[in-house]
Amino acid sequence: MAGRNRPDQWVALDAEAGTVIAQADLQTVGHGGQQLRHPASDQVLLDVGEGQDGSVIYRASLTGDRIDLFCYPWSDRCLIDLSPDGHHFMTVHHEQADIAIHTYPDGEVTFALSVDAFGHDPDEIYVEWSGGYLSPDTVVVTLVGETEDEQEWFRHYRVDVRSGQVRTEFDAHSANPYDIQPLGDGTWLTTDPSGHPNRWTDS
Repeated sequence: MAGRNRPDQWVALDAEAGTVIAQADLQTVGHGGQQLRHPASDQVLLDVGEGQDGSVIYRASLTGDRIDLFCYPWSDRCLIDLSPDGHHFMTVHHEQADIAIHTYPDGEVTFALSVDAFGHDPDEIYVEWSGGYLSPDTVVVTLVGETEDEQEWFRHYRVDVRSGQVRTEFDAHSANPYDIQPLGDGTWLTTDPSGHPNRWTDS
């Protein structure tokens, strides 16, 4: 659509000089991307959103002037977050039907939860592409829906990643479904009306 006539590229730059260290062609035509650095290694996860065509997740590390690239075998999972210890990661289905927790690095699903696991109708409510690891053992999952008079609403829920059980509804003090950035240590960020960040503690 942008007329580049080539696939997307993932480029590693020298942080001081800005020069290209390595680059790799991706088999995607992305509308946007998110990179998450693994906390215990030199690997990076990249989610490339392709709009209605889905989402592709890559894993890579830098070896000299080469990017060693691995593509996970799905086009329907959107990367949300990496666990603080780097042992798992969280995805949401592209069509927003469920969330899943995967082992890192292989991507095996440890458990998945659909909308009805939260006590909602999956024909009317969907999982938003937001949330993440509140702590190593807890993820925040966001659900979105509409009232009978077509007013949108959203709710955050805690999920225990050890048992796969939904715990409780979670008041994140957020202004919209995306106004939450869990930091993995029991705290999270939201924004105030002026756009400044607020840091909250789970207590």
